Amino acid sequence: MRVVATAGHVDHGKSTLIRRLTGMEPDRWAEERRRGLTLDLGFAWTELADGCSVAFVDVPGHERFVPNMLAGVGPVPAVLFVVAADEGWMPQSDEHLDALHALGVSDGLLVITRSDLADPEPALEQARRRLRGTSLEQMPPVLVSGRTGAGFDELAEALDAMLHRLPPADADADVRLWIDRAFVITGAGTVVTGTLQGGALRVGDQLAITPSGLDAPVRALHALGTAEESIAAPARVAVNLRGVDLDQVRRGHALITPGRWLTTDVLDVRLHPSADLPRELVLHIGSAAVPARVRPLGTDTARLTLREALPLRIGDRALLRDPGGHQVRGGVTVLDVRPPPLRRRGAARLRAETLSGMDGTPDWADELRRRGIARADELTAMGATPSAAGPWLVSEQHRAALAARLREVFAEHRRAHPLHEGMPSGAATRALDLPDPALLPGIAAEAGLHLAAGRLSDGTTALPDRVARAVEAVRSGLREHPFRAPTAEQLAELGIGDRELAAAERTGALLRLGPGLALLPDAERAALHRLAELSEPFTLSEAKRALDTTRRVAVPLLEMLARRGRTRRLPDGTHRLVR
Repeated sequence: MRVVATAGHVDHGKSTLIRRLTGMEPDRWAEERRRGLTLDLGFAWTELADGCSVAFVDVPGHERFVPNMLAGVGPVPAVLFVVAADEGWMPQSDEHLDALHALGVSDGLLVITRSDLADPEPALEQARRRLRGTSLEQMPPVLVSGRTGAGFDELAEALDAMLHRLPPADADADVRLWIDRAFVITGAGTVVTGTLQGGALRVGDQLAITPSGLDAPVRALHALGTAEESIAAPARVAVNLRGVDLDQVRRGHALITPGRWLTTDVLDVRLHPSADLPRELVLHIGSAAVPARVRPLGTDTARLTLREALPLRIGDRALLRDPGGHQVRGGVTVLDVRPPPLRRRGAARLRAETLSGMDGTPDWADELRRRGIARADELTAMGATPSAAGPWLVSEQHRAALAARLREVFAEHRRAHPLHEGMPSGAATRALDLPDPALLPGIAAEAGLHLAAGRLSDGTTALPDRVARAVEAVRSGLREHPFRAPTAEQLAELGIGDRELAAAERTGALLRLGPGLALLPDAERAALHRLAELSEPFTLSEAKRALDTTRRVAVPLLEMLARRGRTRRLPDGTHRLVR
């Protein structure tokens, strides 16, 4: 199936054209049929001679209903642009053309209607002049009469040829169905319709409604009036939603694949054409129309702040309209859906320089280079699917900068805390402002640091000079009497506390038995050698005498030996070596 919209001035025969092509009535409301005036979007479809199905979105041509018109053409890739031979180019012809050009629509047919009422050539020539320089400049013309049917065979042939020129839709794309109609069917519940531009829908799919984020399970699907189990883009679809009330969904909302889109209310865009814009405009994309505050950045770029978040991606085309002035002010190409804040002096100028080098083509490597760090799934949701594995990606340049910064903060931490066992990983993560602690190991390796047990180290074991001298004094005393550990008073005189003893143990200079209690590193071997000379089992008193020490040292020493499996304490309180 292909989808085509109409466009053109009010009462130029757009709906008549659709009736002739399809045999269906596109005007849905009795008021429309009574007045002969299209007020809202109409829908019809037919099958061409070669079996190709085409669905039409018929739009109103009156200036009061331009927002309805934009909701219809927004998601549609091609257009039948209608100009009446007896009236020629008219004001709404201009606004409709401005909108289509702003959206970048380039496929379509120029249909001169009422060719039985006036010579169509002047209207055709006038339309060609107006189309010159726009995205629709190359539209083939067809001359028809809705009253007599003249030219409709040629129109069907030209339509068929145009449809086959359209690029194929990506059936594997993430779904974003802009909703242009919502209603209730008794016994079925809420139904929404829209033009499916990419991806596929299946009964049972779990979708989400933006901007509310509500779950929207697909209960049933229809296309061209027929129930379907699955529908691939491009297509006009009706989606019956389970568990969704009518007041929870409306035109301008979207059905999206959950977890695959970013919704944003701040975005940076390129303007087509560049122009001075009012501060307040309305952004139209798909079927959505959202008030936007415009902040110019450079000559042809701007930041838009939206009143309501939308599911957008890099490269999306939209337009800005001034509803008060009834004027399309230009098109926009989305450059960034997660732009940085502009808080510092000069930030806007620097941002404009960055945007000047962006063209709206999604490129994950460029996005990562600009951001430094990004989640792989967030890049995908922006439309820039990475080829590298995630979940987090870090650019080479930013990784090198982070590694250099980590070396600096590690050195600062060592200077401030010379006796600490390295630097806590949490402090390093905060110092680098990392969004996830899982990024630290890779950056630590880049910086030449080791991460183990939640602490960073550089593998060095040197003690500060003052501590090293004090520890050496302790070691000197222990060499003569290995098990006469210095008392707390003696340690205090040397300026050694438990932090210093812990640091000395990490460097291998001492062995700590407990707070304020240290021996030489080979104390275990030396103790076992002396205890082996005792008759077994031996008592604590016998061990004290063999080791030439006090209870203060002997008890924790024997406990350590037992923990390490070198001795065993018997039920009667005596000890035996484990041989």
